[in-house]
Amino acid sequence: MKDLDISEVAKQTGIPASTLRYYDEKGLIRSIGRRGAKRLYDPSVLDYLALIQLGQTAGFKLTEIAGIFGPDGPQIPRDALRDKAAGIERQIRELEVVRDGLRHVAECSAPSHLECPTFRRMMRLAADHRRRHGE
Repeated sequence: MKDLDISEVAKQTGIPASTLRYYDEKGLIRSIGRRGAKRLYDPSVLDYLALIQLGQTAGFKLTEIAGIFGPDGPQIPRDALRDKAAGIERQIRELEVVRDGLRHVAECSAPSHLECPTFRRMMRLAADHRRRHGE
């Protein structure tokens, strides 16, 4: 496969050229030269971009993703994957509790939401969470 210029990479991936330039500046991808004013990329950049998108979907920060791209190609630390999976599992459990609470409140027979004990407990838990996590 021939080298791809930045517009071809953008077209194939749906990632704007401005984002590709940003990734290049941050060392996530590397251009291999220029064709006129356009940056050129090896076709393997498509795999790197897919890994970046997968990492972002999984909740990794760009700095964490940048750390997996070594000189010998991507080295994905399995411990980091396990930790991220455990965090996602915790988040799923928390969201299930919120979902169930919201369903209860929607059907609660209390005259107003503020009179529903479950809703008041949810509000207290949300406030406690904000205090603990500094949000």
